[in-house]
Amino acid sequence: MHSVTSAFKPDASGQSPKQVPYLPSLKLNDGNEIPMLAWGLGTARKGNGTFDEELVEVTKTAIKVGFRHIDGAEMYENEAEMGAAIKASKVPRDQFYVVTKCSGTRKSNTQEAFEESLIKLGLDYVDLYLIHAPYFADSPEELQQKWADFEAIKESGKARSIGVSNFLQKDLEIILQTAKVKPAINQIEFHPYLQHGDLLDFHRKHEIAVSCYGPLTPVVRAKGGPVDGLLKQLADKYAVSEGEIALRWCMDQGLVAITTSANELRMERYLNKIPKIKLTPREVEEIAKLGKEKHYRAFWNDKFAADDRS
Repeated sequence: MHSVTSAFKPDASGQSPKQVPYLPSLKLNDGNEIPMLAWGLGTARKGNGTFDEELVEVTKTAIKVGFRHIDGAEMYENEAEMGAAIKASKVPRDQFYVVTKCSGTRKSNTQEAFEESLIKLGLDYVDLYLIHAPYFADSPEELQQKWADFEAIKESGKARSIGVSNFLQKDLEIILQTAKVKPAINQIEFHPYLQHGDLLDFHRKHEIAVSCYGPLTPVVRAKGGPVDGLLKQLADKYAVSEGEIALRWCMDQGLVAITTSANELRMERYLNKIPKIKLTPREVEEIAKLGKEKHYRAFWNDKFAADDRS
């Protein structure tokens, strides 16, 4: 099990940003801690080869309201914008938890790709570096070699933690056969309509944490499903939004939740409301039970079979 502690270190003035209530953080298997609520630049704001000032501004807004766990990716071409927003914020580097990812769909020199990411970010190190997906690999050996490359990057100190994304159990098993360092985390699409069967149990057995992208899918992409009524009921009970219940549902299972909202008021609400509530174990289970009545995958559908629930 991963232990949950308080997060959000005070800034240079000794105050937490915007007086945000403390957010829980998760201790990873390498001893580092990760804040359990993150803001991601998102797939909807992919780069197109040109520098996106609008993306810089929305990232600056996320930082201004108090987000410090910021998530980007090489393949979405948003690292330069993320780095520019971090620099413009004037917030000390050690207050951030910065995540980026090496492309998982094309072959590349791992070290060169990582150094290019650091240049775009304008940083000396990242807190977490992920293999975005396993799809570049044509063989188990190729996947294992990529992980060995990541282990070397962690050894260099330029990535505090290393992990994967969009990996299923079969992919993790390949890496674990030769790994000297276990993945600290696997970032996957996770929400009530995509609970991945026994995958969470596998992660817990191997002390691999999970971060969830798309946690708001039942609220924003798949309305009209079996969890709607319960989310509304719990939102009324706790005086929060249904989206805040969906995020808290992940966190109350010991999972990191990622939001990509560009709405400043909504960002502020997430940071101020979510730390003040906690679902009961029964409520967590009720959402999970209803969620299993429907299957919906919002991302990477071209890589998974239509009925793949893993």
